[in-house]
Amino acid sequence: MKSAALYITTVLIWGSTWLAIEFQLGDIAVELSLLYRFAIAAALMWLYVAYKKPDVRFSLVDHGFFVLLALCNFSLNYLMLYWAQNYLTSAMTSIAFSMLLVMNIVNTRLFFRKPISKRIYTGAILAVLGITCLFWPQLQQFDLSNGALVGLLLALSGTFVASLGNMVSVRNSRKQIGVLQGNAWGMLYSAIGLVLYVLMSDVQFSLNAPSSYWLSLLYLSIFGTVIAFSCYFALLKNIGPEKASYVIVLFPLVAVTLSSFFEGFEWHANTFAGFSLVLLGNAIVLTPTKQINAFLANRVIAKNGSVPS
Repeated sequence: MKSAALYITTVLIWGSTWLAIEFQLGDIAVELSLLYRFAIAAALMWLYVAYKKPDVRFSLVDHGFFVLLALCNFSLNYLMLYWAQNYLTSAMTSIAFSMLLVMNIVNTRLFFRKPISKRIYTGAILAVLGITCLFWPQLQQFDLSNGALVGLLLALSGTFVASLGNMVSVRNSRKQIGVLQGNAWGMLYSAIGLVLYVLMSDVQFSLNAPSSYWLSLLYLSIFGTVIAFSCYFALLKNIGPEKASYVIVLFPLVAVTLSSFFEGFEWHANTFAGFSLVLLGNAIVLTPTKQINAFLANRVIAKNGSVPS
């Protein structure tokens, strides 16, 4: 039940951040917006650390992995995805980012030598097909020009970097580093890194933005960063990256649902087909093999009236 609650919370929050990000674009440079987001998140995390008082002393090697976590999950991956959207629609970026599921499966096998069951691969294929089907009209209009190719490479690179960050989080969990401590150090290093990046670039500091920007920033910082990342990294620890990363392909489903209420998104046959494929893949990935076999056996018994020999 705990993992189910973490799963649903992560999907709902991160699925809604696509709408919140729309209010972040245009008034302030994305690099500065990310700096504000992770600076607020880091401050909140360390306030909570001060309240809970866990042990936050770690070795230099662990701090090196905290820096990697910051780079891969809290800064560089976001910068690449934001830059990608200068060339691509949010739909195309969503499709590219859904490949995190496949990348996590491959990287889990590569880095941790963990065998992956056939149903995980089946669910992953259905997920990618579902996301493709969901955004099929946008794919038909996709023009592989030089700009679009740059955007696609940026989006896939950002997704791969995020997958490496997931592997770092799994490593930290295996070293008995708590999600709270790991995230607190990671977000602090992320904020420091983004400050250095902004100072070395031509980005100008600005606070001139409407209230919608600041409200969405608070939502992204508190819910989209502090709460969602804590839930997601806990899932990585509890059920493994190959299953936990399936939440990535459920984000567009939430985003499309919210868009239908707030942005007038119209549902078509491809929308329903995409939803069905993603949900079917989700059921296959998260249902234990024993339960699947028991279900199939019961269906055979119900059909034939006897236990199969």
